[in-house]
Amino acid sequence: MALNPVPMKHSLRAVSLWSPSFLFHTILLSFQKLAPWVLWRNPIIFIVEIGAIYVSFYCYWQSNLESFGVTFQITLWLWATVLFATFSEAIAEGRGKAQTENLKATRAQIMAKRCIGKKYEIVPAHQLALGDVVLVEANDMIPSDGDVIEGIASVDESAITGESAPVIRESGGDRSAVTGGTKVLSDWIRIRITAAQGDTALDRMIAMVEGSFRQKTPNEIALTILLLAMTLIFLVVVASILPLASFSQSKSVDVVILIALLITLIPTTIGGLLSAIGIAGMNRLLQLNVLATSGRAVEAAGDVDVMLFDKTGTITIGNRCACEFVAMPGIDMSDLVESIGLASLSDETPEGRSIIQLAIEKYDWAPPQSLKKYDSIAFSAHTRMSGIRYKNFEIRKGATDAVLHYMKEVSGDSYASSDFFTQEVQRISNSGGTPLAIMKAEDSQATLLGLIHLKDIIKPGLKARFAQLKRMGIRTVMITGDNPLTARAIAADAGIDDVIAHATPEAKLNYIRQAQSEGHLIAMCGDGSNDAPALSQADVALAMNTGTQAAKEAGNMIDLDSDPTKIIHVVAVGKQMLITRGALTTFSIANDVAKYFAIIPAIFASIYPGLKVLNIMNLSTPNNAILSAVIFNALILVGLLPLALKGVQYRAATAVEILRRNLLIYGLGGIVVPFIGIKAIDIIICYLKVL
Repeated sequence: MALNPVPMKHSLRAVSLWSPSFLFHTILLSFQKLAPWVLWRNPIIFIVEIGAIYVSFYCYWQSNLESFGVTFQITLWLWATVLFATFSEAIAEGRGKAQTENLKATRAQIMAKRCIGKKYEIVPAHQLALGDVVLVEANDMIPSDGDVIEGIASVDESAITGESAPVIRESGGDRSAVTGGTKVLSDWIRIRITAAQGDTALDRMIAMVEGSFRQKTPNEIALTILLLAMTLIFLVVVASILPLASFSQSKSVDVVILIALLITLIPTTIGGLLSAIGIAGMNRLLQLNVLATSGRAVEAAGDVDVMLFDKTGTITIGNRCACEFVAMPGIDMSDLVESIGLASLSDETPEGRSIIQLAIEKYDWAPPQSLKKYDSIAFSAHTRMSGIRYKNFEIRKGATDAVLHYMKEVSGDSYASSDFFTQEVQRISNSGGTPLAIMKAEDSQATLLGLIHLKDIIKPGLKARFAQLKRMGIRTVMITGDNPLTARAIAADAGIDDVIAHATPEAKLNYIRQAQSEGHLIAMCGDGSNDAPALSQADVALAMNTGTQAAKEAGNMIDLDSDPTKIIHVVAVGKQMLITRGALTTFSIANDVAKYFAIIPAIFASIYPGLKVLNIMNLSTPNNAILSAVIFNALILVGLLPLALKGVQYRAATAVEILRRNLLIYGLGGIVVPFIGIKAIDIIICYLKVL
């Protein structure tokens, strides 16, 4: 089962790769990248350009008309190789730059109402500074990133997240963060600016898409060094051919042939596609509405082997739901349901609504038309109970210890010693649920009626995803404030490997440090200030856009949709990028080895006749052999470009299984394809000569 990133709604327009305007700008950018002071950052293709320049001058001064045709064709195809390499990078960058046009339009000409005491002045958004307070009213655009310090408003964030449903933003709590470029639909809010101009979420999105600040990751640098080492080896091999040919006292080897041979043997395939793979990976992450501070974070996501998840809102839906009523011995179930229903009708919490829904759907309870004769008893943190009262009669529900304590106050009796009650409370707790007790009191007589079983509902599909993560070799850890017994029950139900119960900032930070000391790479997500220490320590830290400024500053990625489960797809993007790079590197190296054995015998058979037996493809002439190899070398870049941009499909598997698959498909393919391609091009060349 594939674990590719899930397509998300987002504001970036899809750009057609074949639109005339896009192709024109991409081709123009390709030629701009030919400048040596730009191309030297890609050393492999820079070497190809140097060879193309030398062969171009050689061709210009060529006096032998017979060899001019071959030299001219080699010159054209060497320049085509360089252009195809720059085109692959330009098309990846150009697609991102085209997608930022609507983001820039969103940012342009936004005005802000900057507060000065009780009044405000209208200024351009780009003049706002850190700490400024602005007033944003209905139909106003939010000028910059900030925190709501006063008021509450409905905000349209579709310009950033692509989600059309408005969201509520208010001061305090975890819904105070707002993003520049979004729009207030109703009411008003005051915002304190928390991002300097040029460093807002919108600015970072534009910069990341355009790739203007993309730095090479450590793996890219290491791979580039490896490719340069291979290039040096082939340079020594090719350079040694000239004295060997002279020693044979036979026909000498043309320098153009040697340059063309060197360029066909060095790893130009992966060298030309390496930048495109990295940029495309960043673009795929952005399509998930995730901003990464650098490519290093994306790359680290591909190597993650431990993932930390918060329980509430990530693993569970966030609100507990009633799943069972338990009547005490001697209590009729209909009486219990009636009491539970009456006590919950005025409870507007999600748990209270789920209790009413269960009473109606499972126990066929018919709610009364009115509760006017009853007085509601609101829930408070002090009593931890709620209910109703009518004269000297009342019904209360709440935490088990709070209800038992209240019953003792009313009647002087304690029901804590009831074996049935104790056993049922233990059973519900052991299953990962939360027990609520229900009682009624009348004329100083309290009666314990039963229990309500509230259960954390695991989000649909998460169990299957956790199973996929396990097949990928990733260990999952749940973070929760629950007691260890309840936490382990929920973890077992969801398929989680480990638990951090009674989680505190120190406990999370210590767990991450311990795991990292054992050589693990950690990914986690968070949105609160209490998550900031752990986020700053984690290798991949996904902060929620609606979270606190401390969390966003500590993370190295920001999720504009504020969906904690997005961390799974972020890891999938990272792994897909690494696997794509590995697959094309495997193909490129195998490709070079195959070309070595395919064309060397054909080129030097006239000098060393013994090599004819190794010319298994029976290439027509030495010139045709090298020309066919140069043409194939250029065309293979075009053929693999769609794969570099789209990425190799990632399936949940171990590293050994992925390596075996890459060797089978791309290693074997890299050996077979050059033999077929070079021979096919040789046949076409011979056919054209006959014509």
